[in-house]
Amino acid sequence: MPKRVDGTADIVIAGGGFVGSALALALAGPADAASGLSVAVLDAGPARGGGPTDQRASAVTAASRRMLMRLGAWGDLGRLAQPVAEMVITDSRLDQAARVPFLVFQTEEGADDGMPAAWIVENPHLAKTLGAAVRRHRGIAVSHGVRVAGFEPDGAGVTVRTDGGRSFRARLLVAAAGAGAGLNRLAGIRGIAWDYGQWALAATIRLGRDHAGKAVQHFLPAGPFAMLPLRNRRGSLVWTEGREEARRLIGLDEPAFIVELTRRLGRQFGALALAGPRQAFPLGFFMARDFIAPRFALAGDAAHRFHPLAGQGVNIGFKDAAALAETVLEAARIGLDIGALSVLERYQRWRRFDAAGLALATDALNRLFSNDSDLARIARDVGLGLVERLPGLKRAFVREAAGDTGTLPRLLRGEAV
Repeated sequence: MPKRVDGTADIVIAGGGFVGSALALALAGPADAASGLSVAVLDAGPARGGGPTDQRASAVTAASRRMLMRLGAWGDLGRLAQPVAEMVITDSRLDQAARVPFLVFQTEEGADDGMPAAWIVENPHLAKTLGAAVRRHRGIAVSHGVRVAGFEPDGAGVTVRTDGGRSFRARLLVAAAGAGAGLNRLAGIRGIAWDYGQWALAATIRLGRDHAGKAVQHFLPAGPFAMLPLRNRRGSLVWTEGREEARRLIGLDEPAFIVELTRRLGRQFGALALAGPRQAFPLGFFMARDFIAPRFALAGDAAHRFHPLAGQGVNIGFKDAAALAETVLEAARIGLDIGALSVLERYQRWRRFDAAGLALATDALNRLFSNDSDLARIARDVGLGLVERLPGLKRAFVREAAGDTGTLPRLLRGEAV
C-alpha cells in the first residue's frame, strides 16, 4: 500500500508521473541512506500499477538511462527496453510508392559512452518501475487521489492545501504535473501556448519481420509518422494527423486501419497487425515564462510541452528533475534556504533557455516539414542530404539524441548528486 503523507516534508511535489517520481528519488538520496531530503508526493491520479492503458512508449536517451540507473529505477527495464540501433528519416508525399532515406543514423556513433543513443520503453513499464522505486524509498511519502488546490508561501516555508481539505507544510513546492495542474496560475506564472490542430495516434503493432532495432520517421504533409522498435518484434506508433483525419482513423476497423498504416510505413517490416487498442492525443505547444516563484518551481510538463517529433519530452523533464535536485541538494548542504528565490534562480538559469531552445526548434521543424510546399520540400531535403554527407554533423545529431549536449547535471552523467 502507498505510504500516507504525514503533513510535513522538506519538499512537496505535485504530480507523481515520470518526472515527479524521478525528482522525488533524486531529492531523497540513496534508498539505504538518510542523507537526502524528506519528500511528499501528492498525485491526483490512482496508483500506477503498470497496466496496459497507455499505448505510448518513450525514447529514453543514454543520459536519462544513466540517471535512472543511478536512482535505482532502471531495474527490469534493462530487459524490457529496446535499444535503437538505427534511425532512418525520410521526407515524402503520402502517395509515393517508395520512401527514399535522406538521413540514416547508426545510434552508437557519437554517443559519449559508446552505448546506443536511446532505448524505447513502453510507458506502463516505465511507470511501474519508477513507482516501485518510489514506494521502496523510506524518505518518500506518496498519496494518490490527492490534488493540490492552493498554496501560500511565507518567509519560513509554504503551506500546501489539497482539494480534500488537508494541508501540508514544506520548504518548497514543485509542480510536476501537466501545465502545473493550475498551480502556474496560482503562482502568477504566465505562459505561451498554442494548439497545432494536429493529433498524435498511438498504438502498438506486431511486425511480420524483425526490426533489428531500426526506428523510422517519415515526414509526411500531415505531420511526422514514426515507428519506434519494441521488444518481441513489435513497434510503437507515433502518427501525426489533422484532427478530423485522426478521428476517422481511430474509428476504422482493424483491416481498414492496417491498410492506412501500410500506406505510410510500407512493407519493409512484413505484414502488420494491431497488438493493442488505438489512442489519440491533441498536440499543442506550451512554455512557461518563468520556472520559479517564491517557494515554488516548475518541472517537466508543468514548465513546457512541445511536439513529440524529436522524442525528447520525457528526457527534458528528467533533465529538469536532475538540475533541480542538484541545485536544491547543494544549497541544503551549505545551509541555504532551499526555497529561496536566490537558490531557485540557479535552476531557472540552467533549464529555461535550454528547454525553450528545444521547444522552438521542434516547433520550427514541425512547421517546416508538415506541409506539401515544393519550395519547402527542396530546402529541407537539401538540408537532410547535407547532414547525411557530413560525419561530424551526424555525430553531433547523435550526441543530441543521446542527451549528451549542454551542461549536464551530475545524474545525467551517471554520478551521485
